[in-house]
Amino acid sequence: MTNNLHPPLSPLQGVRIVDLTTVLLGPYASQLLGDYGADVIKVESPLGDTTRHIGPAREPGMAATFIGANRNKRSVVLDLKQPEGRAALLELVARADVFMHNIRPQKMEALGLGAKVLMGGHPRLIYVGIHGFGQGGPYAGKPAYDDIIQGLCGLASLNEMQNDVPKYLPSSVADKTCGIYTAMAVSMALVARATTGLGSFVEIPMFESMVNYTLAEHFYGRHFDPPIGEAGYSRLLTPWRRPYKTADDYVCIVPYTDAHWRSFFTEVSLPHLALDSRFQGVSARTQNIDALYALLEQHVARRTTADWLLTCERIDIPAAPLNRLKDLERDPHLCATEFFQEVKDPSMGTLRMPGGPVKFNGKVATSAVPPRLGQHTREVLAEAGLSTAAIDALIASKAAGQADMAARQPGRTSAPEPI
Repeated sequence: MTNNLHPPLSPLQGVRIVDLTTVLLGPYASQLLGDYGADVIKVESPLGDTTRHIGPAREPGMAATFIGANRNKRSVVLDLKQPEGRAALLELVARADVFMHNIRPQKMEALGLGAKVLMGGHPRLIYVGIHGFGQGGPYAGKPAYDDIIQGLCGLASLNEMQNDVPKYLPSSVADKTCGIYTAMAVSMALVARATTGLGSFVEIPMFESMVNYTLAEHFYGRHFDPPIGEAGYSRLLTPWRRPYKTADDYVCIVPYTDAHWRSFFTEVSLPHLALDSRFQGVSARTQNIDALYALLEQHVARRTTADWLLTCERIDIPAAPLNRLKDLERDPHLCATEFFQEVKDPSMGTLRMPGGPVKFNGKVATSAVPPRLGQHTREVLAEAGLSTAAIDALIASKAAGQADMAARQPGRTSAPEPI
């Protein structure tokens, strides 16, 4: 293996992943794995991942949305509609630890790339299928996007319960959450293989994953049979739960415990409310959360944000300023922990990356420039044992493709010392 993005101490060093996923969910998952040392081979069609063209870009095919989910990978172009392209893919799979895709199962079967076929020939292979819906149900095989899943899993309805109108969260939360599930599942499968010597067929269904995510706190009274309450955690659903307007901006304040509320009531000269039966204990407060949070908002509005931040620090109540997206790069904590990383590219200049948050032995993962389409086709196919003549033939037939790197030659752009 020639991948030198990571030194030997990276947690997933030596793990090779053949990744057919596109758009956000799968690429986000494989980026998490690549951040921590896995050699992620991103196999793309001749047209490339669609996100290569979504958002601002300094170079065609290297748009912002692609950059956000594809660092620390190598790109190979194969046309899987051609037998020669599929044969080349099988050579990559033969040397891989993990094969992952987000293509509908029936299409993978038609291509001869189903789990039974690949795992039959490679019993140590971890085969990962990311699907909209689990097999065995009436939705199996249907297409799914983040919006569809947010609507189906109940997430969009939470806003209806709070503000009378169903609404998607303004974040691809289903894609990214399921991406985290996927990275976790791959890691678990690798641990299982270390014990048993055998691979696994791992299925990550978006719908079931996001129902699991949504109902962790919102199944509520329906955990019991017969139910002893409706679904929905009232503290989270009250329309009064929001950043509170202050005299000059907003602040995020969360008095939660009995001690927090006693301190708050004393601070606003209403100590007797600490003895009010509506607010004594978390159970009573939850039942009367609208009245409690309306009171909180009323008093927060009388002081400035800075005043409330100092006050809450003094009386030990959790509080923070409201960060807008543009504020994050200047956040003092993120600056101090060097969360944002910069990498240099001869063509695109400086790229700024949100870093991997998990530390191993006190060190964070580091970033390399996401790959151009087909940047590593020759390199990876050669590692798979194909001769120069065979690679030339694949490229000539357009069963494989390569980037024109003559003008750019970014190679593996240097980054800060990885973990």
